[in-house]
Amino acid sequence: MQTTDESPKYILEVKNLKKYFPIEKNIFGKPLRYLRAVDDVSFKLEKGKAIGVVGESGCGKTTLGRTILKLYESDGGQIFFNGEDITKISKGQMKKYRKDIQLIFQDPYSSLPPRMTVGNIISEAVKVHKIVPKDEVSNYIKDIMNKCGLQPQYYDRYPHEFSGGQRQRICIARALAVKPKLVICDEPVSALDVSIQAQIINLLKDLQAKMGLTYVFISHDLSVVKYITNDILVMYLGNVMELGETEEIFKNPMHPYTKALFSAVPVPNPDVKMQRIILKGDIPSPANPPKGCKFHTRCSECMNVCKFKEPVYYEAYPKHFVSCHLYNPEIMNNLEEYDKMYEQMEKEALEKQELEKNKRKKHEKKD
Repeated sequence: MQTTDESPKYILEVKNLKKYFPIEKNIFGKPLRYLRAVDDVSFKLEKGKAIGVVGESGCGKTTLGRTILKLYESDGGQIFFNGEDITKISKGQMKKYRKDIQLIFQDPYSSLPPRMTVGNIISEAVKVHKIVPKDEVSNYIKDIMNKCGLQPQYYDRYPHEFSGGQRQRICIARALAVKPKLVICDEPVSALDVSIQAQIINLLKDLQAKMGLTYVFISHDLSVVKYITNDILVMYLGNVMELGETEEIFKNPMHPYTKALFSAVPVPNPDVKMQRIILKGDIPSPANPPKGCKFHTRCSECMNVCKFKEPVYYEAYPKHFVSCHLYNPEIMNNLEEYDKMYEQMEKEALEKQELEKNKRKKHEKKD
């Protein structure tokens, strides 16, 4: 997918972003094998909007969020924040962006320091970045707490005195206290009860309207994503499978993986019969992904071309991108040629196996 040139209306532009983790090294410490957690991801996000990042566990959603925030250093691609390239800047240079990009963690229990009071937790970053004068910090924090549905008397209490929903409100207040422009929400409601989830989602939506916030919303729950986001990015094994406006993708999911994900969304109507698409097989290892399309081993619509040729982004409809050969006219119009290429590759692979087998037999006879 091609992204446009720097434009002030886009607060975040991610271009061909990569993050690999070495899993095997030689005796000199040089990496031999990598786990490709984020592999060539591109998208752009307008100010005041929200993009949902969805996919199965292990698809790279959280790693994508943390790489954008530069908690992980990227291994390729570019990250533009407000038109400025922040990909290769140092930790010292990144400090001025820290208050503009904040993260709401998934677990509200482990993400709060147990020995600090709520007031100290929320005010820590406010003091570091000098958001308000020292004598105004207390009143400022209480105002933020009020916006997040926290009572003033909670100021001197400790995290263990609160429920999961209240703790998540504290996490949200901590993130918003430094007046961020972009908030990365890493599954902020997955650890909460359904009734509490609704309160937190409504809170995030209200705060977005009041403060003009922009969200990257990482979640497993497609119903939540549909409610809070403007665009959806579907990930699988570090790659983007589909990208487009939320309403368009829910109305017209195109990639077989997206269709399978959306078929799992429960419909609150007992008269509607669900047509669940069950994916066959297990998720391949991101350290050793399949050739061609990474999803072809589980795809019900797999063609021979999918097994050796990697799909490219194709704009099937305006602002609706899909990474699938089924929607690429060049591929679909030349399927016979690609079938012949696949047959030739299979033939060569069998011949190679036969040669290696014969070599082993000769060595065994010599021994």
